[in-house]
Amino acid sequence: MLIESLSGVRGYETDLSENVIKSYGYAFSEMMNGIKIVIGRDTRISGEKIKNTITVALNSSGASVMDLGICPTPTVQYAVEYQNASGGIVVTASHNPLPWNGLKFIGPDGLFLDAKQMNWLKNRRMEIGINLPKIKYLNSKSILYENAIKDHIDSVLRIPYLNIKKIQDKKFKVVVDAVNGAAYKAIPELLTELNCEIIPINCSCDKSFPRSPEPLPENLGELMDKVLSTGADIGFAIDPDGDRLAIVSDKGKPISEEYTLVLAEKLVLSKSTNKNKIVVTNLSTTMAVDDIARDFNARVIRTPIGEINVAKKMREVNAVIGGEGNGGVILPDAHLGRDSLVGTALVLQLLSEGDCSLSNLMKKIPKYSIIKNKLQKGKIDLNSSLPQLIKIAAADSINTDDGVKFIWENKWVHVRPSNTEPIIRIYSEAPSKIEAEKVAAPFVEFFDINS
Repeated sequence: MLIESLSGVRGYETDLSENVIKSYGYAFSEMMNGIKIVIGRDTRISGEKIKNTITVALNSSGASVMDLGICPTPTVQYAVEYQNASGGIVVTASHNPLPWNGLKFIGPDGLFLDAKQMNWLKNRRMEIGINLPKIKYLNSKSILYENAIKDHIDSVLRIPYLNIKKIQDKKFKVVVDAVNGAAYKAIPELLTELNCEIIPINCSCDKSFPRSPEPLPENLGELMDKVLSTGADIGFAIDPDGDRLAIVSDKGKPISEEYTLVLAEKLVLSKSTNKNKIVVTNLSTTMAVDDIARDFNARVIRTPIGEINVAKKMREVNAVIGGEGNGGVILPDAHLGRDSLVGTALVLQLLSEGDCSLSNLMKKIPKYSIIKNKLQKGKIDLNSSLPQLIKIAAADSINTDDGVKFIWENKWVHVRPSNTEPIIRIYSEAPSKIEAEKVAAPFVEFFDINS
């Protein structure tokens, strides 16, 4: 199964044929007027072959390639800007498990391609794939650049909201679970710069994912146990391509990846001197974002799901911070992309400014419960089902910018097809888990029956 969407291209390794990979390489080089293309990848074994295949196509089309090796997706995004590249490609399937792999495409501004650009790229690669070009440019080259992670870390350490010495003086004890993914080296090296005592688990580049790789609470048992057994101050879990950050408290409890952005937001809004503070997030992110924003007289703008939608709106409105409730923090002072390194630094700065533990800090943060249901899409069409769903909901208000979101006071349900998997996502939020499950139940039942 090959999924070509706003989030790039994903499929089983067997679906990512040489023709598909090369045709995307030719099409992307054409789109970017490729002179220099930056490439990075996560740790999946198939990534090396895919990288080499697409490099051949890029070189053949006249583009030189800067190979960053294994590194986080945000490292590639930063490198595109830092190296003044024409564009970038990341070989990754993000949080998808093996045997998935894929391609993400980055424009010259360091942002992912938007829906219109991805649609052009998809159509062009299909045209090219009918009759792949022969090699034209034998002088184009690929060079290995080994300092990309260091460049990225140095940029994080320059974030104006950080007091590096203050963090260093705390000597935080931190457990890191990189799921043997792309951040296996980057996060520990950043923490070393911040004078943290690091306890690494699953921080290898030559081992498979030890568990389901998405950093959801149900997948973080090993991290939770290690935080408790070592008396650590905090635990960080990162997804396979290093753009999402989930957190475990000093009590060994996952705080939900929704609250990574909330904590980062609290720190940034407390320090920003911008008189018109704006936070941008997507429609499925926790209402706690709005609560924190009110504390600092900031405004929240919500967008459709997808990093590019959030990032473009942030650039448009000059937002001070943004991101998504999947653990993705976007800070314009670093770059306009979800970044686990940025999230790590901001959260540690927040902790360094108080005398309380993370578990005690969380008691002061507005708390909601989000339920994230995934159902097989089947043959059901969301648009044709909308009248029935509206009748079921009897909501106070409705948003149809991305799927359909039903909103009531202090609770909501968001129903939408996934951009990355053949599923329907039904997210709900309310002050308690019982309430969140209750408000989502009629919609889950509807799709169970009709799909």
